[in-house]
Amino acid sequence: MLLKDLLEGLEYQATGSTEKEIADLVYDSRKVKPGCAFVCLCGANVDGHLYAKQAVEAGAVAVIAQHAVEVEGVTVVLVADTRYALAVLSAAYFGHPAKDLRVVGLTGTKGKTTTSYMIRSILEDAGIKTGLIGTIGTVIGEKIIKTENTTPESYEVQRSLREMADEGCQAAVIEACLHWVARPSCFRFYICDWIVYQSFSGSYRRK
Repeated sequence: MLLKDLLEGLEYQATGSTEKEIADLVYDSRKVKPGCAFVCLCGANVDGHLYAKQAVEAGAVAVIAQHAVEVEGVTVVLVADTRYALAVLSAAYFGHPAKDLRVVGLTGTKGKTTTSYMIRSILEDAGIKTGLIGTIGTVIGEKIIKTENTTPESYEVQRSLREMADEGCQAAVIEACLHWVARPSCFRFYICDWIVYQSFSGSYRRK
Protein backbone atom coordinates (compact mmCIF):
# COMPACT_ATOMS: atom_id res chain seq x y z
CA MET A 1 0.00 0.00 0.00
CA LEU A 2 1.30 3.47 -0.83
CA LEU A 3 2.40 5.67 2.06
CA LYS A 4 0.18 8.52 0.86
CA ASP A 5 -2.87 6.25 1.07
CA LEU A 6 -2.00 5.17 4.59
CA LEU A 7 -1.69 8.82 5.61
CA GLU A 8 -5.10 9.81 4.23
CA GLY A 9 -7.08 11.80 6.81
CA LEU A 10 -4.00 12.56 8.91
CA GLU A 11 -2.40 16.00 9.22
CA TYR A 12 1.32 15.72 8.51
CA GLN A 13 4.41 17.24 6.94
CA ALA A 14 6.54 14.97 4.77
CA THR A 15 10.14 15.26 3.67
CA GLY A 16 10.61 12.91 0.74
CA SER A 17 8.17 11.02 -1.44
CA THR A 18 4.92 9.58 -0.09
CA GLU A 19 4.51 7.51 -3.27
CA LYS A 20 6.48 4.68 -1.69
CA GLU A 21 5.03 1.19 -1.33
CA ILE A 22 4.92 0.20 2.35
CA ALA A 23 5.38 -3.49 3.13
CA ASP A 24 4.36 -3.25 6.79
CA LEU A 25 4.06 -0.94 9.80
CA VAL A 26 6.51 -1.43 12.67
CA TYR A 27 6.93 0.41 15.99
CA ASP A 28 9.55 -1.90 17.52
CA SER A 29 12.98 -1.32 15.94
CA ARG A 30 13.92 -4.95 16.64
CA LYS A 31 11.17 -6.10 14.27
CA VAL A 32 11.99 -3.81 11.34
CA LYS A 33 12.16 -5.46 7.93
CA PRO A 34 12.97 -4.05 4.48
CA GLY A 35 10.26 -1.87 2.98
CA CYS A 36 8.42 -1.08 6.20
CA ALA A 37 7.45 2.24 7.77
CA PHE A 38 8.82 2.76 11.29
CA VAL A 39 6.54 4.61 13.73
CA CYS A 40 8.39 6.31 16.61
CA LEU A 41 6.19 5.80 19.66
CA CYS A 42 6.88 7.69 22.88
CA GLY A 43 6.50 5.20 25.72
CA ALA A 44 6.77 5.57 29.48
CA ASN A 45 10.34 4.25 29.47
CA VAL A 46 11.48 4.25 25.84
CA ASP A 47 11.34 6.88 23.10
CA GLY A 48 11.14 5.31 19.68
CA HIS A 49 12.73 8.38 18.10
CA LEU A 50 16.05 7.21 19.52
CA TYR A 51 15.86 4.13 17.30
CA ALA A 52 14.90 5.80 14.01
CA LYS A 53 18.42 5.54 12.59
CA GLN A 54 18.65 1.88 13.60
CA ALA A 55 15.31 1.22 11.89
CA VAL A 56 16.49 2.86 8.66
CA GLU A 57 19.70 0.85 8.71
CA ALA A 58 17.54 -2.30 9.03
CA GLY A 59 15.55 -1.40 5.91
CA ALA A 60 12.74 1.00 6.86
CA VAL A 61 11.84 3.24 3.91
CA ALA A 62 9.81 5.77 5.93
CA VAL A 63 9.84 7.13 9.47
CA ILE A 64 6.77 8.54 11.22
CA ALA A 65 7.86 10.90 14.01
CA GLN A 66 6.68 13.65 16.35
CA HIS A 67 9.89 15.64 16.04
CA ALA A 68 13.00 15.78 13.88
CA VAL A 69 15.08 12.61 13.59
CA GLU A 70 18.58 12.24 12.18
CA VAL A 71 18.07 9.85 9.27
CA GLU A 72 19.00 10.02 5.58
CA GLY A 73 17.68 8.56 2.37
CA VAL A 74 14.14 7.86 3.56
CA THR A 75 10.83 9.70 3.79
CA VAL A 76 10.24 11.38 7.15
CA VAL A 77 6.65 12.17 8.10
CA LEU A 78 6.12 14.55 11.03
CA VAL A 79 2.82 14.33 12.93
CA ALA A 80 1.50 15.78 16.19
CA ASP A 81 1.01 12.38 17.87
CA THR A 82 2.65 9.19 16.60
CA ARG A 83 0.36 6.90 18.63
CA TYR A 84 -2.64 8.55 16.97
CA ALA A 85 -0.85 8.21 13.62
CA LEU A 86 -0.28 4.50 14.26
CA ALA A 87 -4.02 4.08 14.84
CA VAL A 88 -4.84 5.85 11.55
CA LEU A 89 -2.20 4.00 9.53
CA SER A 90 -3.06 0.61 11.02
CA ALA A 91 -6.76 0.95 10.27
CA ALA A 92 -5.95 1.85 6.66
CA TYR A 93 -3.28 -0.83 6.28
CA PHE A 94 -5.70 -3.58 7.29
CA GLY A 95 -8.56 -2.18 5.23
CA HIS A 96 -10.63 -0.69 8.09
CA PRO A 97 -11.84 -4.10 9.33
CA ALA A 98 -14.08 -2.64 12.05
CA LYS A 99 -16.42 -1.51 9.27
CA ASP A 100 -17.19 -5.19 8.68
CA LEU A 101 -17.93 -5.90 12.37
CA ARG A 102 -20.13 -4.71 15.21
CA VAL A 103 -17.61 -3.75 17.90
CA VAL A 104 -18.20 -3.56 21.65
CA GLY A 105 -15.57 -1.77 23.75
CA LEU A 106 -15.50 -2.56 27.49
CA THR A 107 -13.59 -0.82 30.29
CA GLY A 108 -13.60 -0.58 34.09
CA THR A 109 -11.60 -1.52 37.20
CA LYS A 110 -12.83 -5.05 37.83
CA GLY A 111 -14.85 -7.63 35.96
CA LYS A 112 -13.87 -6.68 32.42
CA THR A 113 -12.74 -10.17 31.46
CA THR A 114 -15.84 -11.88 32.89
CA THR A 115 -18.16 -9.35 31.28
CA SER A 116 -16.40 -9.52 27.92
CA TYR A 117 -16.82 -13.31 27.84
CA MET A 118 -20.48 -12.96 28.88
CA ILE A 119 -21.11 -10.54 26.02
CA ARG A 120 -19.35 -12.84 23.58
CA SER A 121 -21.36 -15.83 24.83
CA ILE A 122 -24.66 -13.96 24.45
CA LEU A 123 -23.80 -12.93 20.89
CA GLU A 124 -22.59 -16.43 19.97
CA ASP A 125 -25.80 -17.97 21.37
CA ALA A 126 -27.73 -15.55 19.15
CA GLY A 127 -25.90 -16.96 16.13
CA ILE A 128 -23.46 -14.04 15.80
CA LYS A 129 -19.88 -15.28 15.45
CA THR A 130 -17.85 -13.03 17.75
CA GLY A 131 -14.14 -12.47 18.28
CA LEU A 132 -12.62 -11.13 21.49
CA ILE A 133 -9.52 -9.13 22.47
CA GLY A 134 -8.67 -9.03 26.17
CA THR A 135 -6.54 -9.99 29.15
CA ILE A 136 -6.49 -13.71 28.39
CA GLY A 137 -5.66 -13.11 24.73
CA THR A 138 -7.28 -12.71 21.35
CA VAL A 139 -10.01 -15.24 20.65
CA ILE A 140 -10.98 -16.00 17.06
CA GLY A 141 -13.21 -19.05 16.76
CA GLU A 142 -11.51 -21.83 18.73
CA LYS A 143 -8.10 -20.16 18.49
CA ILE A 144 -6.61 -18.20 21.41
CA ILE A 145 -3.61 -15.95 20.70
CA LYS A 146 -1.72 -14.74 23.78
CA THR A 147 -1.26 -10.97 24.13
CA GLU A 148 1.15 -9.02 26.36
CA ASN A 149 -1.32 -6.31 27.40
CA THR A 150 -5.06 -6.10 28.08
CA THR A 151 -5.36 -3.77 25.10
CA PRO A 152 -2.57 -4.25 22.53
CA GLU A 153 -1.30 -1.40 20.38
CA SER A 154 -3.65 -0.32 17.61
CA TYR A 155 -1.64 -2.25 14.99
CA GLU A 156 -2.29 -5.58 16.74
CA VAL A 157 -5.94 -4.69 17.35
CA GLN A 158 -6.54 -3.87 13.69
CA ARG A 159 -4.69 -7.01 12.58
CA SER A 160 -6.88 -9.11 14.86
CA LEU A 161 -10.06 -7.40 13.67
CA ARG A 162 -9.00 -8.08 10.08
CA GLU A 163 -8.48 -11.76 10.87
CA MET A 164 -11.85 -11.91 12.64
CA ALA A 165 -13.65 -10.40 9.65
CA ASP A 166 -11.82 -12.69 7.21
CA GLU A 167 -12.80 -15.74 9.28
CA GLY A 168 -16.48 -14.83 9.25
CA CYS A 169 -16.93 -13.01 12.54
CA GLN A 170 -19.78 -10.53 12.60
CA ALA A 171 -18.87 -8.90 15.90
CA ALA A 172 -15.92 -8.27 18.23
CA VAL A 173 -15.56 -7.48 21.93
CA ILE A 174 -12.53 -5.41 22.99
CA GLU A 175 -11.52 -5.34 26.65
CA ALA A 176 -9.88 -1.92 26.94
CA CYS A 177 -7.71 -0.23 29.55
CA LEU A 178 -9.09 3.13 30.65
CA HIS A 179 -6.10 5.04 29.26
CA TRP A 180 -7.10 3.82 25.78
CA VAL A 181 -10.71 4.90 26.16
CA ALA A 182 -9.45 8.22 27.53
CA ARG A 183 -7.62 8.72 24.21
CA PRO A 184 -10.60 8.92 21.84
CA SER A 185 -8.28 10.00 19.04
CA CYS A 186 -6.90 6.45 19.10
CA PHE A 187 -9.89 4.49 20.32
CA ARG A 188 -12.30 5.84 17.71
CA PHE A 189 -10.26 4.11 15.01
CA TYR A 190 -11.59 0.84 16.39
CA ILE A 191 -15.01 2.25 15.39
CA CYS A 192 -16.80 0.88 18.44
CA ASP A 193 -20.55 0.68 18.08
CA TRP A 194 -20.90 0.52 21.88
CA ILE A 195 -18.59 1.31 24.82
CA VAL A 196 -19.47 -0.28 28.18
CA TYR A 197 -18.21 1.33 31.41
CA GLN A 198 -18.33 -0.65 34.66
CA SER A 199 -17.22 -0.60 38.33
CA PHE A 200 -14.71 2.23 38.49
CA SER A 201 -12.50 2.36 41.59
CA GLY A 202 -11.04 5.54 43.08
CA SER A 203 -7.81 5.11 41.15
CA TYR A 204 -9.73 5.00 37.87
CA ARG A 205 -11.73 8.09 38.80
CA ARG A 206 -8.51 10.01 39.47
CA LYS A 207 -7.33 9.21 35.92
